[in-house]
Amino acid sequence: MIRRPIFDPETLPVESTGVRLPPVDPRKLTPDSLRARFKQQLPWEQESREVKWREDIDPRIASVLVPLVVRDAGLTVLLTQRADHLNDHAGQVSFPGGRQEPEDADSVATALREAQEEIGLDPSRVEVLGSLPEYLTGTGFNVTPVVGLVHPPFEVAPDSLEVASIFEVPLSFLMDPAHHEIRVLRWEGGERRFFSMPYPREPDAASASAAQARELDDLSAYYFIWGATAGMLRNFYRYLAV
Repeated sequence: MIRRPIFDPETLPVESTGVRLPPVDPRKLTPDSLRARFKQQLPWEQESREVKWREDIDPRIASVLVPLVVRDAGLTVLLTQRADHLNDHAGQVSFPGGRQEPEDADSVATALREAQEEIGLDPSRVEVLGSLPEYLTGTGFNVTPVVGLVHPPFEVAPDSLEVASIFEVPLSFLMDPAHHEIRVLRWEGGERRFFSMPYPREPDAASASAAQARELDDLSAYYFIWGATAGMLRNFYRYLAV
């Protein structure tokens, strides 16, 4: 049996950031621009894939919804903090989503159903734009990120068995690679690298850089977005940056 390392990702060293890469043009971060982008077949290179810790199992099929909330001040990304008692990705920041069920017609159906079950999001409020490439996680899930616009008014309520909290992050913050960190885990002679995107919880600190967020004494002062969620967001950045 292959052992997984036990580690605190927030304490691992930052190897580099994307501070030298350009942010996505704000003109591309509007509902109309995103609709147009998903209709195009522009070449782009997927960047981030997690390492499989288990090579002897078939990945489980899953989908997540990447919910882009249409706000007057600009699009935001709706995220969840998972409950601490879950078997997979406990306590992590995630998109709403989960495993594909036999009754799901496709990846879109899975993502919408899971979002409704986890946070009470009415599927009728979601305008599906398209999907990003499948993302293979280190815990053995093959995940399809389904991107959709969420149109207010809508209500959300966390399923207490799965979700601890729900929050929103400006899409412009996440599409600025200055906020993208690459952290490195060294374990049993090997290395694993992953993205993290710390986001300050206080609105007044929302413009803080990742480096500033990292220097906060209180780790609870920011949401720590990392792993598969950060990897999919990084791919979304690559998708929109072309």
